[in-house]
Amino acid sequence: MSAYTPSTAAHNDFNRKLTLAQEMIPLISQLHRENNAVTSIYGRLLVGVTDIDIIKAHRYARRIVERELPLEETLPILKELVTLDLGTSSIDLGRLAKNFSRTEGVDLREFLEAELAGAIGAHTAVEPRDVVLYGFGRIGRLLARILVAREATYGGVRLRAVVVRKKGEDDIVKRASLLRRDSVHGPFNGTISVDRDNDVIWANGTPIQMIYSDDPASIDYTRYGISDAIVVDNTGKWRDRAGLSRHLESAGVQKVLLTAPGKGDVRNIVYGVNHGDITNDASDNVLSAASCTTNGITPVLKVINDRYGVRHGHVETVHSYTNDQNLADNYHKGPRRGRAAGLNMVLTETGAAKAVSKALPEFEGKLTGNAIRVPTPDVSMAVLNLDLEKEVEKDEVNEFIRRVSTDSNLRQQIDYINSPDIVSTDILGTTHAGVVDGLATIAAGNHLVLYVWYDNEYGYSHQVVRIVEEIAGVRPKIYPARKDPREIR
Repeated sequence: MSAYTPSTAAHNDFNRKLTLAQEMIPLISQLHRENNAVTSIYGRLLVGVTDIDIIKAHRYARRIVERELPLEETLPILKELVTLDLGTSSIDLGRLAKNFSRTEGVDLREFLEAELAGAIGAHTAVEPRDVVLYGFGRIGRLLARILVAREATYGGVRLRAVVVRKKGEDDIVKRASLLRRDSVHGPFNGTISVDRDNDVIWANGTPIQMIYSDDPASIDYTRYGISDAIVVDNTGKWRDRAGLSRHLESAGVQKVLLTAPGKGDVRNIVYGVNHGDITNDASDNVLSAASCTTNGITPVLKVINDRYGVRHGHVETVHSYTNDQNLADNYHKGPRRGRAAGLNMVLTETGAAKAVSKALPEFEGKLTGNAIRVPTPDVSMAVLNLDLEKEVEKDEVNEFIRRVSTDSNLRQQIDYINSPDIVSTDILGTTHAGVVDGLATIAAGNHLVLYVWYDNEYGYSHQVVRIVEEIAGVRPKIYPARKDPREIR
């Protein structure tokens, strides 16, 4: 009787994968260190990864192409990449492997030289752009985490300072502690230390100057060596042009980005949808990154409208509670938000449906919306109830959205999942603006209902950072090139 059992085969197969993954680690590091080229597997970054992380990323590919991506297909690609004269870029090994498998009569190097032509020899020096966070709450601290990581990954933006109102002698210590530990998103990935004498928080070697002020117009950032800065206002205290423009009165500030829906003529920018409209005109010195819900639904609404046409629709958001609600029943100036957030579902208003039209003018007057705040700390869902110009079928819609999430230039905004056991905590930590739940899709004639999950903190914060990098002109190019969703058939 043979001693070779299925369990032995699985064990040997895993050991083989470990060996291949361990061979990949130094190649991934070399590309990052010497070429500033970052690799990924269908969007899952391979930065600072372990051999197990690499295996999991290859297994993740089965959600995209319905099979686990063999490491034998990506290792040869990595070996060739380190021999190419690559510049700053983001390279998707999964997409490269998929595209190469469809070619005939072309060797690997010839294929890679064609696919990565724009990155080869592109060694333009990037001057890091200064970023200041005005406010250091839930979104501010997540932005700090992401900006510190992005600086280490690409070097295009650097967090220089955080502005807050001082709340006590131990203010900086408490701020650093909140950056270090997060009840929802876990510990900071790295080290945090405090220089109390100079009001500096050190995060993974990045000095973050704490500036204490309650007046956005009176700070001299140049005193701290900060110039031409992008100020990200995440306080929500000022939302119109007049209020936000006060930041521009401070020395060293060039642009202002609000992390809430803008009022009046302040433009709402949803990265992936209308970020290409940002200009160098003075009118765009003040911009809004819209809301988490607007970012979660607008990319999905755009691709559905482009393909099927949306006559009108209703957006119902099931939203985790936020800091503007009361923990226990108490006075609140807003309707219903005074009731205990951890005990109730709270029906309230949302401006997301109306805000969509500020990014997509074709939706003007087409959407209504409401919100239900629920007792969860993070991750929300939007239910898009749409009447379309064309008849649709569930499988066709789902396959289209799945293709958009893998093959289009909206792959960082739209994700797709098709699992019977997904719940909100499974979406925690996604970097996408929204995740379409395929099993929940309902289609009947011209009527379509889509369920879109979104991490209203972390996913939204990544959208904000993408806008910051766009304003700074330091967004890394992604290879292979993606299609416009309208080209997907």
